[in-house]
Amino acid sequence: MKKYVGRIILIVACVFVAVYYLYPTWKDYNLRQQMNTLRGADSLQYVTNHDADIRDARARRIKLGLDLQGGMRVVLEVNVLKLIEDLAKNKDDVFEQIMKEVRAEARTSEESPVLLLRRKFEARQIRMSRYYRNLRDTNDDIYKFLEDESTKAIDRGMEIVRNRVDQYGVSEPSIQKLGETRIIVALPGVTKEAEVRQLLQGTALLEFKLLKEPEVAYRIAEAIDKQLASTAGTDTLLTDSLLAGTTSPDTSLSDSTKADTTKIATPEGELSQEQFARKHPFFSVAIYNEQFKGEFLVVEDNKEKVRRILARDDVQKLIPNDMEFLWSAKTQTFGEKGQEKKFFRLYPVKKTPELTGGVVVNAKWQIDPNYNRPIVTMEMNDEGSREWARITGANINKRIAIVLDNTVFSAPNVISKITGGHSQIEGMESEAEARLLEIVLKAGALPAPVDIIEQRSVGPSLGDDSIRAGMTSSAVAIGLTVIFMGLYYRTGGMVADVALMFTVIFLLAVLAAFSGTLTMPGIAGIILTLGVAVDANVLIYERIREETASGKTPRAAIDAGYSKAFTAIFDSNLTTLLTGIILYQFGTGPVQGFALTLMIGIVVSLFSAIVITRVVFDMMVDRSGVAVNFG
Repeated sequence: MKKYVGRIILIVACVFVAVYYLYPTWKDYNLRQQMNTLRGADSLQYVTNHDADIRDARARRIKLGLDLQGGMRVVLEVNVLKLIEDLAKNKDDVFEQIMKEVRAEARTSEESPVLLLRRKFEARQIRMSRYYRNLRDTNDDIYKFLEDESTKAIDRGMEIVRNRVDQYGVSEPSIQKLGETRIIVALPGVTKEAEVRQLLQGTALLEFKLLKEPEVAYRIAEAIDKQLASTAGTDTLLTDSLLAGTTSPDTSLSDSTKADTTKIATPEGELSQEQFARKHPFFSVAIYNEQFKGEFLVVEDNKEKVRRILARDDVQKLIPNDMEFLWSAKTQTFGEKGQEKKFFRLYPVKKTPELTGGVVVNAKWQIDPNYNRPIVTMEMNDEGSREWARITGANINKRIAIVLDNTVFSAPNVISKITGGHSQIEGMESEAEARLLEIVLKAGALPAPVDIIEQRSVGPSLGDDSIRAGMTSSAVAIGLTVIFMGLYYRTGGMVADVALMFTVIFLLAVLAAFSGTLTMPGIAGIILTLGVAVDANVLIYERIREETASGKTPRAAIDAGYSKAFTAIFDSNLTTLLTGIILYQFGTGPVQGFALTLMIGIVVSLFSAIVITRVVFDMMVDRSGVAVNFG
C-alpha cells in the first residue's frame, strides 16, 4: 500500500483542485436559482445582500458561449482604406484613380490594403512620398508608416469598443481581433440590436474637462453624505447595502484617515466601521483622496453601490447643473502588502468640456530621457493650439481630465501655459499604459470608420434549448459508454467508468480554471473526449487479456498490458492533440471551442486512463492476489 501513497496523494490533490475550481459554477447556479424564486423588493434585497458572492461566482464560473447563453455576435471591419485616404497630404486625379483601383481589388483580395496601394504606385512608377509624409522618404519608409497606422487603427477601434461595451454593462463580453482589419464582438445576454449598432458604430468622443475645485467637490460630497445619513433610518435597503460594502479608509491614502481594523479616527472621535457607515454613508464607500485632492477612491466591489447612490433623485438635486461625476477607466491598487485592494477613481468634473478630441492631430508615447519613465506627447492643429494655450494659461495648478466616452483615462495637473499645440502627459505606470493613452488620444482625433459586416442574434430560449440538447446528448453518450464497458469488460469496465467520471470533472475544472468558454461545439469536443478516453482503456484491457491468456500472473499481465499499450495510446493521443492545436490556432468561433475542449480532454483522459485505473488495479491485485475480471 505504501508504494501507492504518492500516486494516491496526486489523485486526491487533483480532485480537491477540481472541486475548488468547479465550486463557483455550482454556487452561481444555486444563487441564480434562488433569485429566480424571488420577486420585487425581495429580489433586490437578495441581490444587495449577496452582491459580492454573486459577482465572485459569476467571474469564476464556467463561461457559456452565445449559443448556450443567448446574445449577439457582431463582426466589425475597420475601414483602413478610408484611413489611408485621410492620411494623404494631397489628393489629385491620379491619387483618386489609384484609390479607386485599390478599393475594387481589396473587395476580393486577402492582402493588406497598404500592400495593394504600394503595388499600384510602383506599377505607375510614382513615389509614394508625393502624397505621404516627406519627399525624402522612400516607399519602404512610407509603407512601414501606413502599416503601423493601420495596425494602430485596429487597436484604437478595439479600445473604443471595449470601453463602450464595459460601460454598457455587458457581462463577460469577448472582443477579439480577426485578421488584419476585423474585430469580433460577442455580447452574451444582449438582445437590443439597435442599441448595439449605435454603441459599436458611433464616433468616439474625446473631451478635455476641468476638475471641480477640491473645496467645492468636498462640500458637495458632504452634502450627499448628510442627505444619505438623514434618510438612512427610513431607507433600510440603503443602510443594509452600505453596511454590506463598508470599507474603512486605507492608511496609505490619507494621514487623517488612519485606522486599525476595528476603529476609524474621525473628528467626532473613534467609530467602529458600522458606526462610521451609519454616520457617513457616502464617505464609507467613497473615500476622499488626500493625495490628489478633489477626487474620491471607491473599492472595486463598491462601484455599483456608489453609482446607485449618485443616480438617486435626492442626490442629483445636490449636484450642481455644471458638474458631473466620472469614473476612471481602470482600477489602481492601494494598501499594504498582502492587504491590497483595487480602487476606481471618481472624478468631479465640469460638464462642459474645455476642448474636444477633434483638435488632436497626433499623439506618441516615448520614454522621458530625463526621468526614464513613459510619457505621451500630443500635437494639436492651429485652432486647438490657440484654445489649449488659453485654457492651460487660465488654469495653472488645476487638473484637466482626458475623457473618452465618459470615462477618465488621465487627469494631469497643469504646470504652466502650453503654447504651440505640443503637450506632454506624465503619470503613466508602464509603457503599455502610455501606449494605451496614445491610442485613446488618437482615437478621438483620427477615427477610422467601423462597419458592421455581420450580425447574429441568439435568443435565450434557443440557448436553453441548446443546453438541454447538449446535456441530453452528453448523458446518452456517457450512459451508453458506461453500459458497454461494464457489460463487456466487467470489473475492468466499471473501473474505466469511474475514470471516465474523473475525466469529465477534471476537464470542466480546467475549463473553469483558465476562464474558457463552453459552447455547443465544445460539448461535442467533450463527447469525443469520452470516446478517446475509453479507447485508451480498451487498448490496455485487450493487452492485459492477451498477457493473461499466455499464462502470466495477474501482476505481470497488468504491468505488461499498460507497458505495451502505452506507445499506441501516446501516439494516437499526440496526433489528436496536434490536430486540436492546429484547429485552435487557425480556426475561429465554434472551431476554437471544439478544439479547446478536445485538447483539454486529451490530457486529462490520459491521466485518468493511465494513472487512476492503474492505481486501482494494482491495489485490487495486491489485496486479493487474483486476476481482475476483464470479461
